[in-house]
Amino acid sequence: MAGRQAWEERVAAEGRELPGPFQTVSSRPIQRLYDETDLAARGIDAARDLGLPGEPPYTRGIHPTGYRGRPWTIRQFAGFGTAEETNARFLDLLAHGETGLSMAFDLPTLMGYDPDEAIAEGEFGKCGVGVSSLADMEILLDRVPLDEVAVSMTINGPAAAIWAMFIAAAERHGIPRAKLGGTLQNDILKEYIAQNEFIFPPRESMRLVTDTIEFATRELPLWNSISISGYHIREAGSTAAQELAFTLANGFEYVRWALDRGLAIDEFAPRLSFFFNAHSDFFEEIAKYRAARRIWAKELRDTFGATNPRSWWMRFHAQTAGVSLTDVQPEVNLVRVALQALSAVLGGTQSLHTNAMDEALALPSEKAARLAVRTQQVLLHETGAANSVDPLGGSYMVESLTSDIEREAYEYFARIEDLGGMIAALESGFPQREIAEAAYRFERELAEGERTIVGVTDYAVDEPIEIPILEFDPAGEARHLERLERVRATRDAAAARRALTQLAEACRDPRENVMPQLIDAANAYCTLGEITNTMRDALGEYEQPIFV
Repeated sequence: MAGRQAWEERVAAEGRELPGPFQTVSSRPIQRLYDETDLAARGIDAARDLGLPGEPPYTRGIHPTGYRGRPWTIRQFAGFGTAEETNARFLDLLAHGETGLSMAFDLPTLMGYDPDEAIAEGEFGKCGVGVSSLADMEILLDRVPLDEVAVSMTINGPAAAIWAMFIAAAERHGIPRAKLGGTLQNDILKEYIAQNEFIFPPRESMRLVTDTIEFATRELPLWNSISISGYHIREAGSTAAQELAFTLANGFEYVRWALDRGLAIDEFAPRLSFFFNAHSDFFEEIAKYRAARRIWAKELRDTFGATNPRSWWMRFHAQTAGVSLTDVQPEVNLVRVALQALSAVLGGTQSLHTNAMDEALALPSEKAARLAVRTQQVLLHETGAANSVDPLGGSYMVESLTSDIEREAYEYFARIEDLGGMIAALESGFPQREIAEAAYRFERELAEGERTIVGVTDYAVDEPIEIPILEFDPAGEARHLERLERVRATRDAAAARRALTQLAEACRDPRENVMPQLIDAANAYCTLGEITNTMRDALGEYEQPIFV
């Protein structure tokens, strides 16, 4: 301690202190210097809390060899317009080195509507690909080697229905469901907390998520039936600690529902996965990932009684922070994304998406998407970041931040428990208010000049934007609607009606798993709108109250 005190006195005497907030993006004050006294003050025990990579509590990573044993999956989120257009983008990305696909769906698909319904007018293909029936899914997956490439689908409210179409299409392409590897986002709790793309009431939605977990456990052993997502919570304005706490609390809730269904913890827990935001505060993000692994391992082992070490593993995908992208000086986004991606790599992600530089302006152009892939390839092959496992392990600062975020997460767990659990907490608006307050605080600090966004609050230039904007094929929506009409006209109408009737009956019976009926409806070429409206009638529709 004497050495640190002498250093503090010398710094104070010299009066050298740069202007600036000296705090994390989450407003946690950062010390000028960290040393062994900070570890002691937090009660950090290296043997208990750190260990070695591949050993509990997995603070230093779940694999002993890190990226030397297997590189992270380079996965780009893609989808726009028609199934034909998105299929072409998928094949282009695979040809240029992507090793996994992530499907983005348009708003009608995300909300379970057909594009010719009045409520969906003008939204086809705008933020992802439109999928209205098995016919679209078959085109979307054409020539994609589904037995070799893991596919992630970012879908939540109608996740079970879209997954059913995916399974049906894969089997029609000759790939049995047992060989399908990928991830269904399917995290409905974060929709009520942050993104608001929900359809059914919370408890009915949780029943559907549990159906998918059970079905995957029995039928698709290589599939991650849920990706428990902090990304959208962070994009809504949360702090790093809030992102971690609310995401893990959601994860614990899914575990409890699966256990109540009668599944054994070690049957399904190894296939649970996570999805985090790679935000701008470099060291805080690295600490967040390390804290997440440690908490999950301890809770799955000690609270839920998992005995299989793979159940203790937190496997996660990371995506760079969309909310950090700027529509001015968009080339600077390349720098932001590269550093955010590096934090995810040093934090031990298993899979990574790097945002394209033009995403604050429009859907990514082909060149921008390819540059985003190249960013990951440079990190993997040219920086040496993959050479050592957890190279920042033991850092006084990183270990202190890891412990701080872990403590803050447990404080939130206690508050959620006091409210009666995560569903009761979100119904009361607790996480929503916490996130709103954090977002307001950040924006106020920007407005008052306490924070800098390069090119926006400072270092602005007046120059034209020279980024090519991706243009839609104006005839694409017409072709899609023609196919939808053709499907309705040429399918076996009696088989479609029968499938929807059986689906409604399964939805009304809480003891029934709806996935077999959903796959039957997909194979009968029932449309997404027909399927979802049948489920709305049986399960109800949720209207979120206004929280003040």
